Amino acid sequence: MNCEATVQHLVKWLQERVAAAGAKGVVFGLSGGVDSAVAAVIAKRAFPNDCLALMMPCHSPVNDLLHSQALVAQFDIPSRMVEIENAYNLLIPQFESFIKTEGDRGKLIRANIKPRLRMITLYYSAQSRNYLVVGTSNKSEINIGYSTKYGDSAVDLQLLGDLLKKEVYELAEYLKIPDFIIEKPPSAGLWADQTDENEMGFTYAQLDRYLETGEGEPEVISKIQKMMKASEHKRQMPPIAVIPR
Repeated sequence: MNCEATVQHLVKWLQERVAAAGAKGVVFGLSGGVDSAVAAVIAKRAFPNDCLALMMPCHSPVNDLLHSQALVAQFDIPSRMVEIENAYNLLIPQFESFIKTEGDRGKLIRANIKPRLRMITLYYSAQSRNYLVVGTSNKSEINIGYSTKYGDSAVDLQLLGDLLKKEVYELAEYLKIPDFIIEKPPSAGLWADQTDENEMGFTYAQLDRYLETGEGEPEVISKIQKMMKASEHKRQMPPIAVIPR
């Protein structure tokens, strides 16, 4: 991949999309991971004075916040920290007062509140500034629906949506993202010690290989295809019930 040409294209694409919407700039969530770091640096190039990174910790690993703060300092990215943990703590007992789900399913349901709260926060900020919300999901995640519906998937623009995970890493190296961000295991930060690859049941390398070539171990291909089929609704607008006239 030609990283320089790719970055230039994404900068121009972002500028054109924002201008077409009559907006001034962009806002995005910064998690401390490689995807949001790459998106942040590109957004800064596109809108040096009209981009905003929001750090929104919610029972999050301390290192994620420290890594985010180091990134915005290194690249001089305008940023704010919005504490959403109190809101999360208040909502959980309210929700569970009328229905409570135990086990792994319950853990996931509770965890998915976090990205949905973050999206509320991003849109509040965007509307206040006439900005658009930029997503940080990559092509690999989008294809298997590895996102929270109306959470991190609810954005105005998907800047990295045509880049495989390995290509995001290529851009990270080119953009000189700090090694401590590039080298840590990818994680959505949904719960303690959670990693993307453990939750998916295969590696990003295996996923990227399948998306590029259609090849891979039969068990891995089966898992990927099941995830793609089950998450199709995440890649479509809600269907409209058309009434016969």
